[in-house]
Amino acid sequence: MAEPVRVRRLTDQEGQKLQQIVRRGSTSSVRYRRAMMLLASAGGNRVPVIAQLVQADEDTVRDVIHRFNEIGLACLDPQWAGGRPRLLSDDDEGFVIQTATTRPTKIGQPFTRWSLRELVAYLRKVPGRVIRIGREALRGLLARRGISFQRTKTWKESPDPDREAKLDRIEEALDRFPDRVFAFDEFGPLGIRPTAGSGWVTQKRPDRLPATYHRTHGVRYFHGCYSVGDDTLWGASTAAERAPPTRWPP
Repeated sequence: MAEPVRVRRLTDQEGQKLQQIVRRGSTSSVRYRRAMMLLASAGGNRVPVIAQLVQADEDTVRDVIHRFNEIGLACLDPQWAGGRPRLLSDDDEGFVIQTATTRPTKIGQPFTRWSLRELVAYLRKVPGRVIRIGREALRGLLARRGISFQRTKTWKESPDPDREAKLDRIEEALDRFPDRVFAFDEFGPLGIRPTAGSGWVTQKRPDRLPATYHRTHGVRYFHGCYSVGDDTLWGASTAAERAPPTRWPP
């Protein structure tokens, strides 16, 4: 017949520690119940009696007693499982952050800003680098990296597809033809204000918006000329003539 399972003889320090946990209580219910199991076993109680006392399974009581006989009071602390292994490496997380902070139009997507759903769908279809992540996990990752969805106002770039070519022609004219004179006209003042935009960016202090003052003199035209060789600008400013209002239907 097998010998009954019981704890080995307790040392004075072990006995005092267990009594302290049971009498004063513990912030961990696991430590409290395991201390009761060990003290009850040290008092000569059998496993079925201890299991009924602490409302636990008999196999659980036996495991705690065997664990105490092997490593001592360290058995009071639960060894929680580490959970599921990480699905994303540090390199993958960096790629997710880089993608989230990149305008979708720059990588061939037909929209101007990411939503969580669209970003998750895109990451699952990246050629050669499929990243599977849920929306809540993605939201948590962005928050840990200091990335949030922000609405700000900034200056928009010119939508002209030939903008760079035109700038190159202007620079070429300034360098190769210093005797040229450029004529131009402008009208204003205009309500040039930053246009609203939104996207996933690093958290920081928002940019201040420029003040808009009242314009009391209406719109005026400026006709000017600029001499490249002499680096001289001259021109004339005229008030705009307002057209009479038209009625509709005539």
